[in-house]
Amino acid sequence: MSSSSNIQETKKKILVPIADGSEEIETTCIQDTLVRFGGDVILASVNGSGNLICEMSRGIKILADQTIDDASKKEWDCIVLPGGMPGAEHMRDCKTLITLLKKQNNEGKLYAAICASPAVALAPHGLTKKGATCYPAPAFRDAIENASDDDVVTQENLVTSQGPGTSLKFALQIGEQLYGKDKADEIAKAMLVIDDGTDPTLPEW
Repeated sequence: MSSSSNIQETKKKILVPIADGSEEIETTCIQDTLVRFGGDVILASVNGSGNLICEMSRGIKILADQTIDDASKKEWDCIVLPGGMPGAEHMRDCKTLITLLKKQNNEGKLYAAICASPAVALAPHGLTKKGATCYPAPAFRDAIENASDDDVVTQENLVTSQGPGTSLKFALQIGEQLYGKDKADEIAKAMLVIDDGTDPTLPEW
């Protein structure tokens, strides 16, 4: 078997569900950062009627790779929900996605949510944990017991975060959970997120 085949086989499979009204900064930050780690990142639309085009919360249109129905037939190393309204509500109401998330959690596999999604999409289905974080609006925080003020919170197999401004930290933390701290530090340095006084290993653009 070729080395390229081995690399392909070891790629982490990461699902990013999106919907009309999802937050575009969070979506693209999650996708971009985890691709840099080497992840196979798939955007799946939860819109009805198989519509792959999602109009995000600020009007940018993103084309998903597949539908959530197609995604539900596969195994995922991680499922990551961007926030945004009413995108988080669409995810909450998507039975296929919620079934997939419950399976992910029951198997102890990594899942994550940012901004409105921990409170709006996960909490109604018992998928958040005490002390998780979310967008710091009272209506969202009230949905999570002892909601944290931290930018990013990791609890066993769940990672949560607050919003667009924390989405890079969020994505890097997910990458660390999947690939380890050394790899996360390498990616953070290349993205100029951290500066430890040494020259980063820069990608070939």
